[in-house]
Amino acid sequence: MRQMKVFDQKHIKNIVLLGSTKSGKTTLAETMMFEAGLINRRGKVEEENSVSDYHEIEHQRHSSVYSTLLHTEWRDYKINILDTPGIDDFVGEVVSSVRAADTCLLMVNAQTGVEVGDELVWQQIERFKKPTIFIVNQLDHPKADFEFSVESIFDTFGRNAVLMQYPLQPGQGFHQIIDLLKMVMYVFPEEGGRPEKRPIPEAEQERANDLHNALVEKAAENDERLMDLYFEKGNLEEDELREGLRIGMTNHDVFPIFCLSAKQNMGSGRLMGFIDNVAPASADLKPEPLTDGGELNYDLNGDPTLFFFKTINEPFLGKVSYFKVIAGKITTDQELYNPSTETTERLGQLYIVDGKKRHNVDELVAGDIGVAVKLKHTYTNHTLCLKGKNTILEPITFPEERLRVHIWSESKDENEKLGEALREIALEDPTVRVEFSNELKQLILSAQGDLHLETIKWKLKENYNLNVIWEMPRIPYRETIQRPAEATYRHKKQSGGAGQFGEVLLKIDPYFEGMPEPSKDLHVRHKEEIDLPWGGKLLFYNCIVGGAIDARFVPSIKKGVMEKMEEGPITGSYVRDVRVLVMDGKMHSVDSNDISFKIAGAKAFSSAFAQASPKILEPIYLVEITVPDHQMGDVMTEVQSRRGMILGMNPEDDHQIITTQIPQSELGDFSTSLKSITQGRAQFHWEFQDYQPLPANLQEEMVREATKLMEA
Repeated sequence: MRQMKVFDQKHIKNIVLLGSTKSGKTTLAETMMFEAGLINRRGKVEEENSVSDYHEIEHQRHSSVYSTLLHTEWRDYKINILDTPGIDDFVGEVVSSVRAADTCLLMVNAQTGVEVGDELVWQQIERFKKPTIFIVNQLDHPKADFEFSVESIFDTFGRNAVLMQYPLQPGQGFHQIIDLLKMVMYVFPEEGGRPEKRPIPEAEQERANDLHNALVEKAAENDERLMDLYFEKGNLEEDELREGLRIGMTNHDVFPIFCLSAKQNMGSGRLMGFIDNVAPASADLKPEPLTDGGELNYDLNGDPTLFFFKTINEPFLGKVSYFKVIAGKITTDQELYNPSTETTERLGQLYIVDGKKRHNVDELVAGDIGVAVKLKHTYTNHTLCLKGKNTILEPITFPEERLRVHIWSESKDENEKLGEALREIALEDPTVRVEFSNELKQLILSAQGDLHLETIKWKLKENYNLNVIWEMPRIPYRETIQRPAEATYRHKKQSGGAGQFGEVLLKIDPYFEGMPEPSKDLHVRHKEEIDLPWGGKLLFYNCIVGGAIDARFVPSIKKGVMEKMEEGPITGSYVRDVRVLVMDGKMHSVDSNDISFKIAGAKAFSSAFAQASPKILEPIYLVEITVPDHQMGDVMTEVQSRRGMILGMNPEDDHQIITTQIPQSELGDFSTSLKSITQGRAQFHWEFQDYQPLPANLQEEMVREATKLMEA
């Protein structure tokens, strides 16, 4: 077993590889490990032998599904690498990795320039304000266009991006890079690897000088002392340049641009050297926020504190928990406290990992990333600290769901097992949400998109031996009335002994806020105002005079009404916003009892409801869509085709925020359609707003279907 080196806090750098699918993230990770001598042969995604993409589902898909932790060592520095998926459906893996990293490496494919996936990833980088390096990769490809790629970076992310290098003759035969920090040309052998340093060719000298001066100016902008030196000398030394770039990166004001071919191993060593010498370590960054409003520094001498950013269940191993050491130093067999679950966890063994390979270590220090296995009560977003400290780091906020389905097992006997399996998956992946809807009588699974759902289906089959089916969930409609109505119902049942008898006359009205009290002629004896659990109100009045019905039976009448409101007379949906007045009735001295009046109350309510112009209400969602200007028309057409109402539009940079109201019944595949229309560029946020009447033609159709079901 290879002996693990011990690194001090300043010599540990944490990077995350980001970018669209096929941008070369996994290939770069392999190359960095190979270049450092940690692996003897570089694996390939398509050959299913890379260190990073080791899960079976990744082998089948030939692309990353999970973020993967690995590491490399370069010139006495340890670089922890988080390799992330490039597909937006797995955004949760990206968000947690960006939170854990110190520096983001955003890979740009030299064939295409900035892609939609890069723009989406940038939203997460901006959210955490992490130092960022742009990497133009695949410069050896015949269709590589470096100038176009760099312009797309400037156009999309702004002029704080600055060239560190540029290639000489990108495309087939690419093997030369001009470095603007060191002002040399690197010439790589045909098989890649260690380059030869040569002077910059005379034909390139003027361009290189101009770009070098631009780099110097950008580095000097970030520090008054460096700016004074720059004005005094007209240039900066290499170490001064590095310092200016480090300050600018730390402040999220400078974004260096590197170029390379990960596949040919040309440029990765220089990139790793820059990460070592310039990219910030954890201790250089802002303190981590705490839930109580305080902050926690990456302090080696502080109390041991861990933050868990990822949890995964590995076959044959169980729960694997990924953490970052925020403060202090942790050792094997150490016991720490979890304030969120109020439990103590023992860290039996500590590991650093390279994909599926685990390496034992005795200790990890602040700023490092490690793994623990089989923790009982600790999951993603939890903090471990010393008992009595109750330190809780601000949790990661994961994106809300974009797609909901009703899911069930092909075998009815396995639905309980399915619920447990989904809860385990949701603990592993915080972008998955699972709930059983008592109203709809359905198990609802929420996810990020179709591919995310298919991945969950694969896990259920392979890990839990469950075959599942899903469809769009039912819609939680509501029923109400539009005009007053009265009805009488007599319940009479005679058997051998005592019978059942109860007669109820009641009136129902549509309820609205501030409605006047009933006429004094009705002699209201008691009024009850009930806030219904599903929204809306029931006003229940006892207006019985002369002892027609004993007061002891009135609660049974109300119970019958409430039961019928829980299963509406028209479609079986909840009833809301009704005023019920019990006005008269009859009872029998022997046969009347609670069950008789409960049945009579329910039947009288149903009969009156049918005469009161019943109305079905549908849930309406407020949807905010952020869309590029040039795609706004297509999105508005899509919204209107879904019975949506445009409420407003607000410009934001080169985007528009469209605020709309859309019925929930029209939102089932909205995420998929929006992604297709905008090539994934549009994002949306949705939240329940209120209930509104269903259009008459749709209500008629819905009532017909409900009637058929009831008859069946």
